[in-house]
Amino acid sequence: MDDYENKVFKEMVEWNQKMQHLPSKGNRITKGIQDGINNIIPEKAHQIITLTIEKMVKAVLFSSKYTTTPLRKNGSLQIREAYVKRTIRHHKNAATVEGAITGAGGILMGFADFPAFLAIKIKMLFEIAAIYGFNVKDYRERVFILHIFQISFCSQQKRNRLVERIESWDTYSSSLPSDVDDFDWRSFQQEYRDYIDLAKMAQLIPVIGAFVGAIANNKLTEQLGKTALNCYRNRYFAKNNTNNI
Repeated sequence: MDDYENKVFKEMVEWNQKMQHLPSKGNRITKGIQDGINNIIPEKAHQIITLTIEKMVKAVLFSSKYTTTPLRKNGSLQIREAYVKRTIRHHKNAATVEGAITGAGGILMGFADFPAFLAIKIKMLFEIAAIYGFNVKDYRERVFILHIFQISFCSQQKRNRLVERIESWDTYSSSLPSDVDDFDWRSFQQEYRDYIDLAKMAQLIPVIGAFVGAIANNKLTEQLGKTALNCYRNRYFAKNNTNNI
């Protein structure tokens, strides 16, 4: 490995270890409260929310809208990641503006932020995948993107299992279900909704909504970008037969 690869390999190992910490007491308490709230919500409401998120994510992940980014077939890891970091900055700026606009518009515009912000994040992940040379027309690569999404926005307990999958993705991907409908959409929507609730609910408050929306979208997009960076580093080093991961 060259100097840059040695540097980011160490960063990746540290990230892997951080992502696989045992849930803290605070994590467990928060998760318990969220589970309690979910148990109170009527079953019909869960079904509607689950279906809404499922259709929204499916439409973005499995349409052809975001498959046009050209693959970067050549280039060192350092060059690829320079493009990745530029892509993350671009989408952070777009998400910040979008959050400010919808936050300033009150409750109705705040609700409109949900699909718009989701589309920005998914588009960013598709572009990052192409920069690393992975073809998102492959169903398994889109499922990998969904795993990146989940790692960024889920409980610590679930994150542990997901990072283990990322570390041995080639083995895991061979066992993926052939039908995307077999995916556990309810679990996904609850984890995602629970994670962003505290950060995003204040966006609906008049006057401060624009500020909160801009900051929340900026931070959440940055977090997702960092997760993607390290997930694809795992793929890169595994592909290049690095044995000391």
